[in-house]
Amino acid sequence: MSNTFEIGSVLTGKVTGIQPYGAFVALNEETQGLVHISEITHGYVKDIQEHLEVGQEVNVKVLSVDEENGKISLSIRQTEPAPKETRTKKRSANVKPRLETASSQEGFNTLKEKLQEWIEQSKREDLIKK
Repeated sequence: MSNTFEIGSVLTGKVTGIQPYGAFVALNEETQGLVHISEITHGYVKDIQEHLEVGQEVNVKVLSVDEENGKISLSIRQTEPAPKETRTKKRSANVKPRLETASSQEGFNTLKEKLQEWIEQSKREDLIKK
């Protein structure tokens, strides 16, 4: 098997089956490999059928060959160029994030403050469910 399929080589195959975990791709008449869901395309893949369909021809890269078990791992993602990074708005170097101090009266109480309040409430007879 390794004589025919060399790790790193790019081949053309046909999708023969789709499962929730990946797609099976026939490389020739007797051999097929698996493209794991993480190797379908760049980014997150929720449903493989949104990207592939049975009978579709795809380019695949051979990732590994397990001769003992007769398994070949493939990747479609590695045959495609990576998408350009989307730039996120970066914070200016001279703008510092506003930090809240413990003495600030805005926002939420600290657990230490709430704990004392909860202890007092637990001692009140009118709040105890019977």
